[in-house]
Amino acid sequence: MLAQVESQLGGFGGDVVGALAYSVIGIVLMVLGFFIVDWLTPGKLGELIWTQRNRNAALLLSSNLVGVGLIVVGAIWASEGNLIGGIISTFVFGVIGLGAMAVAFLILDVITPGKLGALVVDEEPHPAVWVSSAMHLALGGVIAMALS
Repeated sequence: MLAQVESQLGGFGGDVVGALAYSVIGIVLMVLGFFIVDWLTPGKLGELIWTQRNRNAALLLSSNLVGVGLIVVGAIWASEGNLIGGIISTFVFGVIGLGAMAVAFLILDVITPGKLGALVVDEEPHPAVWVSSAMHLALGGVIAMALS
């Protein structure tokens, strides 16, 4: 159906439809990413960031969102104008990316001292959160490149 609308609208109109569709998928994936980070860390993520102004939690969530954004950009780039295929691959690879980020977080937690989730919610900035955040961004880039 989207492909029919896109072809009927032509150039600019089709681009608008594509932008809207990819925006919706991107938002859905980022919201899913929010809930995954919330699940991986103790406490309520929204409370930690917006009320307690916890920089560790904000850094981890931000890196997750940017990682998802990289995957969405990679999927759009790889779609070569095929809107339906691009939307499907964006969602599939976005879910793969979020899963990979969650697994990598859990593995990092197992192989390092302490509990990573506890460090994320600590009031004091902690270098481990930077490491985990870099891992999220790197995985977003890796998956984005896997699309090409």
